[in-house]
Amino acid sequence: MNIIVFGIIACEIGFWVFLIGGLALRYLAKQQRASTLLLLALPLLDLALLGFISWDLVLNNAVAEFAHGLGAVYLGFTVAFGKQVISRTDAWFEHRFAGGPQPVTPPKEGLALVTYEWQQWLRMALCALISSAILGVIILVVNNPAQTQELLNWFGRIGLVTGVWLLGWPVWETARYVTSQGVNTKD
Repeated sequence: MNIIVFGIIACEIGFWVFLIGGLALRYLAKQQRASTLLLLALPLLDLALLGFISWDLVLNNAVAEFAHGLGAVYLGFTVAFGKQVISRTDAWFEHRFAGGPQPVTPPKEGLALVTYEWQQWLRMALCALISSAILGVIILVVNNPAQTQELLNWFGRIGLVTGVWLLGWPVWETARYVTSQGVNTKD
């Protein structure tokens, strides 16, 4: 298995250890300062992964593989969706361990669902933009097409996932909503 895959897995495990540890410090141990420090360290995991990918390609002269591109997409995902994941986990922790309000769940139907799906897709578009920017910068810095060919393949993959997400969720839910409004309208 590629060493970059281990780096991605380590960052994902580290993310959840830091997040759950930080929230446990906040709500169970009542250690607000320690909690804040641990939660503020979360972006360091992303920087470590970016550094690891860069080291492998630039200093180690590795030929880019699937995992290098996956690492760039992982970084884009954590930037675009990370705050939402942290907020939802925090709300659940507060509810479960500190008597906070019931966490808000995503809407299940209607205009609220349509709005939610468009917001999620915009996050995905941001993820695609960030991931593509990271890939582009790595390709420019390495400056060796033979070494970075696999990274070019990721632009198509990112576009495909973004397009499928667009059609499968916000466009689909918008069409369902508009259709249901037309069927239920009485003259």
